[in-house]
Amino acid sequence: MSRHASGLMAWLIQRVSAVYLALFMAYLLSHVIFNPPTDHAALVAWVRHPAVMAGLLLWVPLLLAHAWVGVRDVLIDYVHRLGLRISLLMLSGLILIASGLWMFKAMFTAGLGS
Repeated sequence: MSRHASGLMAWLIQRVSAVYLALFMAYLLSHVIFNPPTDHAALVAWVRHPAVMAGLLLWVPLLLAHAWVGVRDVLIDYVHRLGLRISLLMLSGLILIASGLWMFKAMFTAGLGS
């Protein structure tokens, strides 16, 4: 893939993920505002609904991809020392991967994935 196509792909990932994240967050907020769960069991039952769970399972990797593209672009643009830039990119990637694994673990060990 050429450098231009790589930049275009990053731009597309950033925009598509932003649209999905905004729409899904609007859905979550509107549900909580207009139909608030009465207790934890009601919240878990709502999140266990297949459509909500599918939305959350898509939300996590899109959030991480959106964050990665943003952090990567900032580091590439503003950190000029190659060694420092690579180190910060690796650290950012590890933090995002660990965060994603933690989010999935939290979703499934809290009883939401069953």
